[in-house]
Amino acid sequence: MKKFKYKFTKATTAFIYIGIALCVIGLGINLYSVITGDIASSANPVYPIIQHTLMFLIPIVLLVILISLLISSYYSINENYFKISFGIIKSKCDVNDIETILLDRPTHKLNLFFKNKSFIVIGVKEEWYEDFIDALCAANPQIEYKINSIENTGDNNDKKE
Repeated sequence: MKKFKYKFTKATTAFIYIGIALCVIGLGINLYSVITGDIASSANPVYPIIQHTLMFLIPIVLLVILISLLISSYYSINENYFKISFGIIKSKCDVNDIETILLDRPTHKLNLFFKNKSFIVIGVKEEWYEDFIDALCAANPQIEYKINSIENTGDNNDKKE
């Protein structure tokens, strides 16, 4: 099985790290509030207990999601399946459902087109495009590989079988 790490943009990576920092700060502020006796000074302790429980639960859930995005975002290819893991969200499709791989040089994107006329854009490093394409074509030799070049020469699609 070949794995290819998902490539986040710099802005997305920065937002993920900022989100992680905000979750940690939120947990710290809530912990400080619980330690200083905010619940004991309340006339009805039910509402502060619910409030603090939610204020612990929400940052923890967000922290798990954000960390899983950094650690577990990848594409994997084996003999039968093309798997997409985007943090805690995972999906897979049969490699025989992939019809075409299009390397679009003007936009620097790698697109996969499926038999049901849907497509996805692959977000891996450009240096890994050839390895990714080779792994998919090895799993399913029937996949058509096209290149949309920057210059339009009339026949701008190179094919690899």
